Amino acid sequence: MVNLTINGRQHAIDAEPDTPLLFVLRDTLGLTGTKYGCGIGQCGACTVLLDGQATRSCQVPIESVGTQPVATIEAVEQGAIGRKVVAAWVALQVPQCGYCQSGQVMAATALLQQTPRPTDADIADAMTNLCRCGTYNAIAAAVRQAAA
Repeated sequence: MVNLTINGRQHAIDAEPDTPLLFVLRDTLGLTGTKYGCGIGQCGACTVLLDGQATRSCQVPIESVGTQPVATIEAVEQGAIGRKVVAAWVALQVPQCGYCQSGQVMAATALLQQTPRPTDADIADAMTNLCRCGTYNAIAAAVRQAAA
C-alpha cells in the first residue's frame, strides 16, 4: 500500500510501487481529467501539480511521491489562481480539440503560483506542453489574462 494525498484527500493505493502516478489517477481513482498522451513525459497531457510544481505524471512512480500533495485538473478551481486560469481559458475559448488542455491549465497554474506576473519569456519557458491543434497563441493570451 502506498498512501497519497490527492486533491486534499488521503488515498491508500494498492498498486506496485513503480506504477506511474498517471495510471493510479486514471485507472484506480477515476480522475480521468489527467490525460495519457505520449507516455514518455514529452507532451504534457498528463501534467499535474506535485507539491505545487508542474509534473508529468506518466514519469512519476507512486513510490516517489511520498508526502507531497498531488493536485489534478479536477481540483484546480479550489484555488484562486486555478479559478482565474480556468476563467481565462473559457473567456478566450482556448481549447480546440481540448485533449491537452487539462495539462496546459495545470502548467499555467503552476507558473502563476510561482510567478504571478510572468513575462512573455516566462510564459514561453513554462508552457512547454504540446498542443496538436496549435493553440499556443491563445494559451499565452489566457496566461497573460489570468495574471492581470
